[in-house]
Amino acid sequence: MGVKSLPGTGEGDAVTGFVGTALSFPTVLFSFLLLVVVGYWLLVLTGVLDLGDDLDVDGVPGLAGLGLGGVPATVAFSLLVAVAWFVSLAGTALLDGLGLGAAARIAVSVGVLVVALVCSWLVTRLVVVPLGRFFPTGTESSRHAFVGRLCTIRTGRVTADFGQAEVTAADGSSAVVQVRQPGAEPLRAGSSALIYDYDVEGEFFWVMPADIAFDSDPSRQLPM
Repeated sequence: MGVKSLPGTGEGDAVTGFVGTALSFPTVLFSFLLLVVVGYWLLVLTGVLDLGDDLDVDGVPGLAGLGLGGVPATVAFSLLVAVAWFVSLAGTALLDGLGLGAAARIAVSVGVLVVALVCSWLVTRLVVVPLGRFFPTGTESSRHAFVGRLCTIRTGRVTADFGQAEVTAADGSSAVVQVRQPGAEPLRAGSSALIYDYDVEGEFFWVMPADIAFDSDPSRQLPM
């Protein structure tokens, strides 16, 4: 009689193989970093952390020299880690099927590490160039040009210490900026708001709901 394989055994072997590959050199170097990156973005999406526009790569020596300017350091770093992890995972999986000896395996693994780093830089560089237009990098005077313009809220809420919105400049370019509101008016993703002031020290814009800004009732006008 033939021996029947237990149900689910194939799936279990696949999961075990994946975990083993993810924890093998050089993939393991990026696996733990990827966990940190995923955790960070989950906190950003839930509103616990704020993606600060002031965290630009120009202020991070290690990233500034790689030509990844124009986006927050967290965005550039996340892309670098994600691409490097994927390339190293694919390379490690290929090595598993070659049956190399220990010395040869280490040497080729170092080569996979180098390829993963180069690929991550190339892909990230290609992505941040068009992505940079969503993050303002202009001078203080150019940022003041946004005052008086309508913007679209891009976060689930806007408070006195959290919020982002997309605003279109006079030349038609758009940017995602940090916004705040002093009150507790409901400002959710997709709603329109009026930018009425810029905080130089905090590098954010004060906003209020567009319907209140254009309300004829004097009691619902711009905060002083």
